[in-house]
Amino acid sequence: MALAFAAPGVARAQAPTEEPAVSNDQLPPDQAVSETVIQLAGWVKASRDTEGYPFAVMDKAAAQIFVFDGKGKLLGAAPGLFGSAVGDHSAPGVAGLALKEIPGRDRTTPAGRFIGGYGPSLDAGRVLWVDYDTAISIHPTATGVPAEKRAERLATPSPDDNRVTHGCINVNPDFYARIVQPTFEKGGVFYILPDNQSLAETFPDFAQSRAASQGGGGEDGRAGPARH
Repeated sequence: MALAFAAPGVARAQAPTEEPAVSNDQLPPDQAVSETVIQLAGWVKASRDTEGYPFAVMDKAAAQIFVFDGKGKLLGAAPGLFGSAVGDHSAPGVAGLALKEIPGRDRTTPAGRFIGGYGPSLDAGRVLWVDYDTAISIHPTATGVPAEKRAERLATPSPDDNRVTHGCINVNPDFYARIVQPTFEKGGVFYILPDNQSLAETFPDFAQSRAASQGGGGEDGRAGPARH
């Protein structure tokens, strides 16, 4: 897997011989990366949408996470676990519920652009909040409920069994410690692709830029519980 960026803001796939391989690529061998992920990452870099902060692009459907530094360099890629329910919004009040009280239909990982960073939580210590208001964080694979087989799901080459969390994003502990934690120590921006919602609704500036490029027309320190 290799990503490279093409002006004026759309990215393209590139052969591995044209760019050094990513040393922290933990995706299954030969797993495809969607054109939307490639183009979104390229647009973020070209438009400086994060104003120099590091960022991550997450594809729920493919169960993939890509982490970039503030200059748009790809630092690592890995599979991830996401909310067990398909959907792009968080239900009102879900952030204040205990995990066991969250209905299955509301265990979604919301889509969109989020500015996040480390902060305290009521039940998990210091966590990396992706979106505090909906209690979505990214953290090492939770293993508190053995029946969920989260580590085993993360290790399979298929994304079909990666929808298991209460909404938070889980990654391999090694990837979290070596890539995620140091990269986002001072905060960053998180882009989560939608399940059903259109790109125009989720990332309007990116969608407009992509349409134009293709010849078409033309968004801490508080303590709360974290969803796992």
